[in-house]
Amino acid sequence: MAHWRPTLALILAAALGGGRLHAEPDPEVAHATPTAADQQARLSEFNSLIGKWRGAGQPRRGSNQGAWQEETRWVWDFEDGGVAIVSEVSDGQLMKSARLTCVDAEEGTLRLELTTPAEESRTYTGRPDGDRLVLTTDERPGEDVHRITLTRLNEKRTLLLFERRGPNQSQFSRVAEVGYTRDGTRLAGPAANERECIVTGGTGDIAVMHKGQTYYVCCTGCLQAFEDDPDRIIAEAAERRAREQAGAR
Repeated sequence: MAHWRPTLALILAAALGGGRLHAEPDPEVAHATPTAADQQARLSEFNSLIGKWRGAGQPRRGSNQGAWQEETRWVWDFEDGGVAIVSEVSDGQLMKSARLTCVDAEEGTLRLELTTPAEESRTYTGRPDGDRLVLTTDERPGEDVHRITLTRLNEKRTLLLFERRGPNQSQFSRVAEVGYTRDGTRLAGPAANERECIVTGGTGDIAVMHKGQTYYVCCTGCLQAFEDDPDRIIAEAAERRAREQAGAR
């Protein structure tokens, strides 16, 4: 809901005329909710996350003391008109689930809603910086500040660094880092004959049929979106390719 500030003229008009005081939106605090298309465009940068990963967690770099193994799968989620990339983690010690969304498409601000294995909820915000995404929780008196750094090394390797800073501390300290290796992927970048997800433009490996044509999607979330409205998805994909070709000229 937009905050508002009454002007002096409005206050006097209301007081003298018995009229009703109307709200004026404060441009400093009013933010437009990004459209689903804008959210998807921002989040499509993270298409490389989509799929199943095997993770190895280490509290201390170079040491197996306290280390653990986990698995996670990132998928697109288009439920209720929103757009998100979500993850479910098996056997994780720091993360049980996560939901990545775009809250400001113009500035590129992203939000990560994380649930820990102890069912504690945390909300992080941040912006991408190249192949790194640094997200932090808000500062609150007497509480720790948590930070996550997601680094996409390539299509096969991703790192997730967890850090924490106490209420009276100025520096973050390492909690643990999880190194993820994608299940069944190529070693390097995309191949020339790589199949494209019709929904997001990422790498597609699930075949779907529509009107006698075969298309590909990258995850169950994209599969559901395609099945809900295949003609719209195909039309949007054609527009996306046309924009990309125009930009390459």
